[in-house]
Amino acid sequence: QVQLVESGGGLVQPGGSLRLSCTASGSIFSIFAMAWHRQAPGKQRDLVALISNGGRANYADSVKGRFTISRDNSKSTVYLQMDSLKPGDTAVYYCNIHQTNYWGKGTLVTVSS
Repeated sequence: QVQLVESGGGLVQPGGSLRLSCTASGSIFSIFAMAWHRQAPGKQRDLVALISNGGRANYADSVKGRFTISRDNSKSTVYLQMDSLKPGDTAVYYCNIHQTNYWGKGTLVTVSS
């Protein structure tokens, strides 16, 4: 059974930065693409960023140029560096093994002055 645990959320002012981490249990991490999604109150869950097992990244247009996804296979961890945060980035952020039903429980990011 694979478990994903996110951390790093919190309250930040507009223009600030946060780095989210997601650590996976088990030994399969390195062979899968990993993704970050987010869900704002009253809205659907949307894909934010995706990184292949080889490190190729793709981003939603809304975060391109501000967010950076990366991974450390030796630590079974995927990161989401979020810069120039906006109030519209406020959401619960979830990591996911791409195209599987393995999800973390989420970490709340609130961008507010």
